[in-house]
Amino acid sequence: MSAVIQLSPGTWQVSLPFQGEPEIIGSYLLAGGNELAIIDPGPGSMLEHLLAAIREAGVEPQDVTHILATHVHLDHAGATGSLIHHAPKAQVFVHGLGAPHLLDTTKVVASASRIFGDRMQSLWGAIESTPKERLSIIEDGDTLNVSGRRLEVHYTPGHAIHHVIFFDAHSGELFAGDVAGVRLPGVDYVRPPTPPPDLDLEAWSKSMELVKSLRPDVLYIGHFGAVRNAPQHFERLREKLYAWGDFVLGAMRDGKDEAEIINMLMEQTQPELERAAGDHHALVRYEIATNYPMTVQGYMRYWQKKHPERI
Repeated sequence: MSAVIQLSPGTWQVSLPFQGEPEIIGSYLLAGGNELAIIDPGPGSMLEHLLAAIREAGVEPQDVTHILATHVHLDHAGATGSLIHHAPKAQVFVHGLGAPHLLDTTKVVASASRIFGDRMQSLWGAIESTPKERLSIIEDGDTLNVSGRRLEVHYTPGHAIHHVIFFDAHSGELFAGDVAGVRLPGVDYVRPPTPPPDLDLEAWSKSMELVKSLRPDVLYIGHFGAVRNAPQHFERLREKLYAWGDFVLGAMRDGKDEAEIINMLMEQTQPELERAAGDHHALVRYEIATNYPMTVQGYMRYWQKKHPERI
């Protein structure tokens, strides 16, 4: 299977084989007008695969002029600081609330090391800081002229407070990051990625409405690939996002602890995924894309922080 697929003129999708699995983490390349942009370069552990994929698309890493981050979570932007060593012309574009985490990765590394322990290096690789002069802040309503396109920047919090999407109104292509959730190829199942600390169901709901109002022809999501029926997709995501949240809230009200709630949510939701996939391995793949412990931790923090009166 090729690591690079051309989606449309000047647009490529890159499959990064995270934890040995293709088509779970995706980057996107945009080429045109003597410019080359990468949307979400992925984790540092996948940098060599990303560089090889750029070459497979017929261009060179040193040709990269723009690195765009939908948000700064490690599976989307962890490689940024390392990538710029290979791309001397590249400027990094990120939302203002995410910029501090790229400019100085010390806190991110410390936090992730506490969570992932001795798996840290194999999962995420090097997490280098981005020099200030190589980083530009983007905000809601900005327009970027990139690779012969006009990309609209829309602020889409909910999954993360520093999340944006990039919309090419001319082509109808919308680069959605994680605001559109997780739907892996060949499996008709949408799962909400709800990690701590920023999960906000109300904000995410508004972000989904915003994206739908743009009427994109196609969503290019981080996990993974093209989604063409945006309204239906978002309805299914919204239903899961709230149903899982209500389930976790109910368990919290019953006095269950985090480990118990994780097991309960798995027992409640995995059979549906297995039926949709017809394949037990799909459980493993979805768990790589967005795992149950962080899902539950995100919901628990949300209820405690945003709606303590409901617990």
